[in-house]
Amino acid sequence: MITERYEKDGPDGLWGQTKSLHSMGYTLLAGQQPPSARRELFRITARAGGLLGYMAVNTGAFRLAEAYCAEALELSRAIGDLDTEMWACATQSFAAYYAGRYDEADARAAAAVDRAPDHPQAIRLLVNGRARALGKLGDRNQAERAIGRALELSDWHDVPVGLTSCISFLPYGRARTLANALTARVALQDTGHVLRDADDLDDPVEKSDSAWSRSLVRLDVATAVLQQRAPDVEHAMSLGQQALTLASPLPISSVRQRSRDLYERAAPWRSRSAVREYGEQLRVRGCQLPPAEAG
Repeated sequence: MITERYEKDGPDGLWGQTKSLHSMGYTLLAGQQPPSARRELFRITARAGGLLGYMAVNTGAFRLAEAYCAEALELSRAIGDLDTEMWACATQSFAAYYAGRYDEADARAAAAVDRAPDHPQAIRLLVNGRARALGKLGDRNQAERAIGRALELSDWHDVPVGLTSCISFLPYGRARTLANALTARVALQDTGHVLRDADDLDDPVEKSDSAWSRSLVRLDVATAVLQQRAPDVEHAMSLGQQALTLASPLPISSVRQRSRDLYERAAPWRSRSAVREYGEQLRVRGCQLPPAEAG
């Protein structure tokens, strides 16, 4: 399955196959099928479009992501497929977040949660959509409320304990939810909470097949280490270099963005060799630095 292979093959490796599936769906929909088969074709085509939208976010193609997600929403709504509809809404929020439109990311996720507050897909909408955007907006109370509600729903729906695939249509596993909460709390500079939660996440994240998650958690922890009253610059830069190495075979926009954010956070210590070495690794691995630092 595409969702199961995604974190090993990445968007570039699976784009062609997913695009073929999406096109085939439309070809078949031009014909005639029994109602049950036609409904399934709508669902498959909607999900293929949604996957293309998610992949587009991971490559930084945000307008393309919006187009595919809008299409997935239209198809899923036509057959009353709430599960796919909410997943597509969460991917729209995900795209807005990485495009830096945090108000929009929160608003899209909140509207979808209001549609079905107790639905298992609301877990992703709350923690990946609302909490992370609210963290960037500095709204600690609302971010923590969204995280708490996501964890309540996780218990209610008895989701897996481990780290589910980032692109899966299944509900977020608990470790995936906690990893997203970590990102929200980094933005809120809740350093103690981040470092405690990172210890709890260490086992499921390190045992997972997700190099991206291992990379992103390291980047979050590295940022938190710099936010401490007594920053450990060398440790933070070491974590940053580990993160770059882990993600280097299949770099995605979220890793690139957080890697650059970490370098910008380290600006007060730019004269230190550890920071200079990390900056050089960013250049080598194609992570564009701010113009003032790129020359």
